[in-house]
Amino acid sequence: MSQADKIESTDTLSPGEPSSSNGGNSSTKLEDETKNELELAAVLVSDAQYNRNIFFETSPQGVRLYMLYNHWGMKVLLYTFIIVNLALALFEDPALIPLPIWVTLVAELICLTVFTARLIHYAKVIPHQKFWKDPKNICIIVIILLTLVDMIIYGSMKAADYYGVRWSRVLRPLFLVNVTEGRQLRRAFRSIRNALPQILYVFLLFIFTVLMFSLMALKLFGKRGLVTSEGRQYFTDYLEIVFELYVLVTTANSPDVMMPAYNASFFFAVFFIVYILINTYIFMSVFLAVVYNNYKKYLKEEVRQLVRAKRNKMVRAFRVLQETWGGEPRVTQARWNQLVRMVQPGLSNSHRELLWCVSDVDKKGYIGKMAFIQLADLLNIQVITVKSRTHPLQNWLPGLYSSAASRFICRMVLHKAFVYAYDVIIVVNAVFIGLDEENSLISNVEWVFLGLYMLEILLKLYTFEPRAFFAKHQFWNWFDTIIVVSALIATIINSALRSSGGYTSRQILDIIFILRVLRLIRIVDSIERFRTILNTLIKIGPAILTFGQLIIVVYYIFAMVGMELFKVTHVSARIFFVLFHIVVVIIIINIFVAFVLEAFFVEYTVAKSDLQSSLEKKIEELELGVEQDKLENSLIEDMETQDNDLGPSETTKEKPSLMFRIASRRYKTVDGLLQKIFEADLSPEDNADDEDPDSPLNPDCSIPNPVYDSI
Repeated sequence: MSQADKIESTDTLSPGEPSSSNGGNSSTKLEDETKNELELAAVLVSDAQYNRNIFFETSPQGVRLYMLYNHWGMKVLLYTFIIVNLALALFEDPALIPLPIWVTLVAELICLTVFTARLIHYAKVIPHQKFWKDPKNICIIVIILLTLVDMIIYGSMKAADYYGVRWSRVLRPLFLVNVTEGRQLRRAFRSIRNALPQILYVFLLFIFTVLMFSLMALKLFGKRGLVTSEGRQYFTDYLEIVFELYVLVTTANSPDVMMPAYNASFFFAVFFIVYILINTYIFMSVFLAVVYNNYKKYLKEEVRQLVRAKRNKMVRAFRVLQETWGGEPRVTQARWNQLVRMVQPGLSNSHRELLWCVSDVDKKGYIGKMAFIQLADLLNIQVITVKSRTHPLQNWLPGLYSSAASRFICRMVLHKAFVYAYDVIIVVNAVFIGLDEENSLISNVEWVFLGLYMLEILLKLYTFEPRAFFAKHQFWNWFDTIIVVSALIATIINSALRSSGGYTSRQILDIIFILRVLRLIRIVDSIERFRTILNTLIKIGPAILTFGQLIIVVYYIFAMVGMELFKVTHVSARIFFVLFHIVVVIIIINIFVAFVLEAFFVEYTVAKSDLQSSLEKKIEELELGVEQDKLENSLIEDMETQDNDLGPSETTKEKPSLMFRIASRRYKTVDGLLQKIFEADLSPEDNADDEDPDSPLNPDCSIPNPVYDSI
């Protein structure tokens, strides 16, 4: 039995606690209290891990209700009905696929019922005074009531054969923003709100230059009798000029807007060149600079508050589990293991033992408060467990698989030259794809390429253990196999149908061509710079989804307003599109670019965090590590070119049966990435635990606006 197993099997009761010999009732009560403490601590650690900032009831019933509230199934159900609620606009008037009015109304009523039930559940979780002080809850209640009123009015008007407008549809995206799970989206909106004052000054200066150039254009071109290609008067109306020059900033009407002036005299092109330089290149860049500077400043403050709140939760969890021995509060390994099992039930015993080794550096069998606080960050670091398995052929045909010829094949597949050779084959195949497929020679050569690709997969399956080859994180192995096998099947079907005669459809042929072209993506993994860029984009992908939701919310609101406004056209409609450009392009897209820039810089250049380094050092110390530097040279932990423990049997015998490495996308949550971004800017006091651990934490929506003087 290992030391960890011995510790886990010992009695977890601290000195001074009553033993089970005092009676069955006392023992049962003690077990219930221990279970309740573990559940409360597990919820606090989980909240710290995922940066949930909800002040929930700490009673046993309240904790269990809160655990149910945060269950992934409840979240999936909620977002399913949010999507259904948003998608109703596709089937409501005006719609390409109209449904009877009662169908959409009933569907929306069901969605509102689910939202109401979720809100009632939330009200049971947190204290009542906190519930009614939370603006998110008030907003959801108001939206539900307004939607019900709108449904009643709209249904009544339709029943009386009157024209009605579903004005409450514009409120539907607000459910996505105000649910408790939408904290990332609310953070993005707060970033917009905080950046608006500085953007406003630049925007006013930008509008001033547009108005000034419009006045100059009126005086330059208004009296020259110029006409457009449609025969209309050119630049004779000031408001028309303002709109045309504003659109020119987006280049949507370039160069058409300047052609009448240019045809009159090519010197007039100087006017438009200067205008474009100032307003398109300079001002748009200044917008990005202002947004980037303010976004980073305020986001850093929010991350600082998140870090402090996370440490506060971990201190509270420690206070719940601590056992005082010799005047020093501590948490034993047995207690810690029970906690981690409850926080992440799917975590393997080996992974959990590894995390304990990182926490208990001195191997005392217990940890103090500072080591315990690291648990949330440790759980957020992606660790991949690599199991060394014997190849099935080693068991079935040991003599053949261990022969010199077999070892030569395995070494050949593991060699980099094998990868480079197939990269050359892919490039040559790309040349043939561009040639005429009707040529019989070209079509026969494609069979050769398919045969080579199938041979590559078979050789890799011969070299690597099949379950390791098709592990869930082996992206390129799955990609290659699916593409090649699909192309082979499609090519066989296409050839069989063509040989039968009378087959003229190009659908299967089109599928084949698409599959062939997709195979070229594999070359990206062989070019280091491409691989680094794509790795970085993959790592920040989850964070980018937050801004995808933000864009969906804004687009949906503008779409609902536009559908009702523009059943007739009017010149005032231009205000709508100018406003859309300001909100989406000047503000949201620039904030999106600002975040991508910051995250990209961090993932592209910044070294690993101290915590991650300590985890890697422990892996190396235990001699359970896969060489990280080599593995990071391959996209999404691809093992194709690596001589690691997943190779043939003669190499696996020399290595442990279980090994670890840090995943390429190291952080499980967006907040983990944000903390990484501002890691160097966070002051030491942000990691302190001087706050009262029993003090209530503000709800997520109630995080105050950043104030630097208060830190």
